Amino acid sequence: MALIEVKVPDIGDFKDVAVIELLVKPGDTVKVEQSLITVESDKASMEIPSASAGVVKELKVKLGDKLNIGDLVLVLEGAVDPAAAAPSAPAVAPAAMPAAASPQPGTSAAVAMPAPAPERLAPTASLPPHQPGAPSGALPHASPSVRKFARELGVPLDEVKGTGPKSRITQEDVQAFTKAVMSGEASTKAASAKGGVGGGEALGLLPWPKVDFAKFGPVERKDLGRIKKISGANLHRNWVMIPHVTNHDDADITELEAFRVQMNKENEKSGIKITMLAFLIKACVAALKKFPEFNSSLDGEQLVFKQYFHIGFAADTPNGLVVPVIKDADKKGILQISQEMSEMARKAREGKLGPADMQGAGFTISSLGGIGGRYFTPIINAPEVAILGVCKSQTEPVWDGKQFQPRLMLPLSLSWDHRVIDGASAARFNAFLGQVLADFRRVLL
Repeated sequence: MALIEVKVPDIGDFKDVAVIELLVKPGDTVKVEQSLITVESDKASMEIPSASAGVVKELKVKLGDKLNIGDLVLVLEGAVDPAAAAPSAPAVAPAAMPAAASPQPGTSAAVAMPAPAPERLAPTASLPPHQPGAPSGALPHASPSVRKFARELGVPLDEVKGTGPKSRITQEDVQAFTKAVMSGEASTKAASAKGGVGGGEALGLLPWPKVDFAKFGPVERKDLGRIKKISGANLHRNWVMIPHVTNHDDADITELEAFRVQMNKENEKSGIKITMLAFLIKACVAALKKFPEFNSSLDGEQLVFKQYFHIGFAADTPNGLVVPVIKDADKKGILQISQEMSEMARKAREGKLGPADMQGAGFTISSLGGIGGRYFTPIINAPEVAILGVCKSQTEPVWDGKQFQPRLMLPLSLSWDHRVIDGASAARFNAFLGQVLADFRRVLL
């Protein structure tokens, strides 16, 4: 048996890549081309394979180490590869060589030499291109991008069932596992062992308390509805992963409300009821045009600025909140928007909204106007970067410079993603939105 050094092969134009995952440990049996560690640069993540087979004797790297081509990764204890041991032999693809060949005549001396032999036994220059998604022993079959996605969500890949070719784990598998854990339909082994719910231990939180509520009095148990199960997982992810900030403001809608009431009287025969939310949608379109970063989405290290204006609005249903989307709101008038909203709200209550009716929003409005309240903190719908919450308007005394006047004020709560938007932009957005609502003629500018 010989000691074989495994080094970082040619990984292209990457330098000082960080070790983010150790896939083997001392004592593990390694096959040729089995992934050993995962490294990550500012552009991509990749797995470093083994050029030889053997048993891991010693790891030479740890999490967080910076590596470059030629750096030592680990030491294997295994049989000598004759093609690798002969310096003058041409490079042969590992697929054509046995994983653990027996020593050939004339090579035993090289095996006995502890110092120079490893250097010649594991040349890295002749390594073939690595296929990150290839199966590797008992490790979960997943590509580096899926592994990175799972790490970001705290998902243990060895507990995810793969549905791809040869049981490969896909991004959809990771998402489905996350939804199952968040909804309580499944639990990770770590959470089960600690009595936790929802994977809180991954964040260093105390285990979720287990209480026998019945000992305090009568109880009734009901299963969560389908909509709440789905939305709960999304809301939890969005709240944890998006750095939320919320600005609160008030908009004077005295004249706008008078105009709305007048228009409803004039259009009473049409059967279309104009709501304040229809005016809010048009006002938000005007604000999004003036502040385009609010109509964008993060994609890696890039911002995607949308040239369309699709506005989502939260609709209350017996089974929970859903978010239908008004498409191309910039091209529609108040009456058309009101009619579409009424139709979509009806379909939502009847459970007839299709997936296409709830996709594509660039900005969302959550209105509690018909219920009450003052301000709240709406949760952003990823991949959007902002959401507007509105509560019930009320008449307040407002100083006009000479005296107090009764004005109808609408509370605004704007939540925004601090990775994309700063406080000054959010304040300007709210101020502009208030100006448009106070004098709706600004929509025409």
